Amino acid sequence: MPSVLPDGEPVPQDGALPAQALAGGADRPLGFYLHVPYCATRCGYCDFNTYTASELRGSGGALASRENYADVLIDEVRLARKVLGDDPRQVATVFVGGGTPTLLPAADLVRMLGAIRDDFGLAPGAEITTEANPESVDPAYLAELREGGFTRMSFGMQSARQHVLKVLDRTHTPGRPEACVAEARAAGFDHVNLDLIYGTPGESDDDWRASLDAAITAGPDHVSAYALIVEEGTRLARQIRRGEVPMTDDDEHADRYLIADERLAAAGYSWYEVSNWATTEAARCRHNELYWTGADWWGAGPGAHSHVGGVRWWNAKHPGAYAQALAESRTPGVGREVLTAEDRRVERILLELRLAAGCPLDLLTPAGAAAAARAVGAGLLEPGPHAAGRAVLTLRGRLLADAVVRDLTD
Repeated sequence: MPSVLPDGEPVPQDGALPAQALAGGADRPLGFYLHVPYCATRCGYCDFNTYTASELRGSGGALASRENYADVLIDEVRLARKVLGDDPRQVATVFVGGGTPTLLPAADLVRMLGAIRDDFGLAPGAEITTEANPESVDPAYLAELREGGFTRMSFGMQSARQHVLKVLDRTHTPGRPEACVAEARAAGFDHVNLDLIYGTPGESDDDWRASLDAAITAGPDHVSAYALIVEEGTRLARQIRRGEVPMTDDDEHADRYLIADERLAAAGYSWYEVSNWATTEAARCRHNELYWTGADWWGAGPGAHSHVGGVRWWNAKHPGAYAQALAESRTPGVGREVLTAEDRRVERILLELRLAAGCPLDLLTPAGAAAAARAVGAGLLEPGPHAAGRAVLTLRGRLLADAVVRDLTD
């Protein structure tokens, strides 16, 4: 959940959506993202909208403290029910992210899920995920989540090397994420993800291989691997600027990506989005697929973003301001944009091209289609799917995905 919100037009006090946003909703999946903004400590690379206890003290954060946060967020779920009116859709996916959602008691996460179940209903086979830091859960906590309806766990592993974790300001010890996978399996979770980060200053290729091997050996059915992005304003950015740690360059990022794809493929994981690999189709993160395919989701919590029928809006960042709005029976949304048909076309290309299924060529302008043909010749797009009407990235194309998108959307 990025810490900087975009500009936009005001959101109506009651959160009402334009009629065209609600039209045809029954044909689109509906998901919920629940943002829990609390962290025990702030990681040096993190630019998300999160807060430690000391950062909230004396700043109005008591209005949405950890102790009463579930009740505040449930108020927004009830607001969502009013705004969506008689929309008949049951919720297909719920994703609880942060921050560290598992700093809340498991019973609070279960209550938040229960509010969605009560007000909207959960679709048969709904995917219910929460993120967790490895040090914030134990077998009893995981068992309570599973009994309460959660179906998927996502653990922030990042690295198996202590010196890499230290640069990232991660507090868990190597080996703990792998133990969490076993504990989640024992609690009855069929679907477990491990998040990894590559390109941390001071990380070697061998460090990265060790992290991949540790993750694979743990046996999750899903692995996400993201290049470290050094965001301005973070402690890590300041350390790099002062020369205290070295900056990893793009070539090293590319090498690490190739290592990841090779090792994960050899272990039976298939890429289905540029940064995500799964052992089976059922193991894919269906909630993230809502984002990548332009479906509808309601983001509840401070700074959370939502999208329904071509309307995107975002909530007040600070937990106090967020809670105050709901206490006054008004939307916590502070800005929104109504996407044009052209906006949505470009976003479809940008997001769907990152998927293994690719994007339809009929989304492209003549200039974009010509660029796609050149990309096939350059080995950036697969020739077979192109002939069948889809733009699908090759392995080399995945390394240059942002550049390919720019060419196809020009």
